[in-house]
Amino acid sequence: MIDFQQTAAAIYLAAGVGALLGIALPSTRISHGAVWGLAAGALVHALAFATLHQLESVPPLTSLPLATSFTAWIGVIALLAFMWRMRLAGLAAVVGPVAFLAVFLASFTTPSAQKEVVGASHSLPHAHVLLGSAGMALLGIAGLSGVFFLLEHRRIKTKRPIGRGFRLPSLEALDRVNVASLAVGFTLLTLGVVTGSFWLQSAEGTPWTGTGHQIWTMVAWGIYAGLTAARFAGRQGARQAAASAVAGFVFLLFAVVGVEILT
Repeated sequence: MIDFQQTAAAIYLAAGVGALLGIALPSTRISHGAVWGLAAGALVHALAFATLHQLESVPPLTSLPLATSFTAWIGVIALLAFMWRMRLAGLAAVVGPVAFLAVFLASFTTPSAQKEVVGASHSLPHAHVLLGSAGMALLGIAGLSGVFFLLEHRRIKTKRPIGRGFRLPSLEALDRVNVASLAVGFTLLTLGVVTGSFWLQSAEGTPWTGTGHQIWTMVAWGIYAGLTAARFAGRQGARQAAASAVAGFVFLLFAVVGVEILT
């Protein structure tokens, strides 16, 4: 499993660098190669999860490094799905290195050092982690598309060139990614919160224990509920939605990962 993780991390990094070169040179061939690289990395990454049970000491899926690695994997798959319909080379140049960091750091985590969690043998903790991590991955793609949208919007507004041959994805494509990622990501995040409550009910006899992780996660969920309502029911503009996606994911990242590390 560790060998597969290290291999996937190396491929992700190479794909990210290739995507950056492809849009800076520019070179369609290199860009296409980078996309295939991301796909190859995702395949090897899947093999790492498939061989997880072969470890002498199997870490729980609820461990932060493993959950982060899974989030990165889903993020890469989601980006590849969007790339099938749209030109998003700029996003690949960021997702590749981010996936590399997530998988590379996770591969150095000692399995025996992971703490056990209540009810870890039950399917509810796994469902909670898988759904929540997938939701974070999609919302991360929404936030990343928001960053690129704001950069491209500012460039167009100021009529400032960004370099010979260098092209960012179109505003229309980035907004479509934002809409789809927010819709699917918030749904998955909601299911993750619900299964987490069921897990606690089963293990502790109550769906709410008032831990810092629960409080921050619920606040983040409430923020995304408002952002989703504003986007789909309030007719929020694309630029405002892009900025909201960036701010929302920064808060969510701290609420789920930052709080877990600090506590």
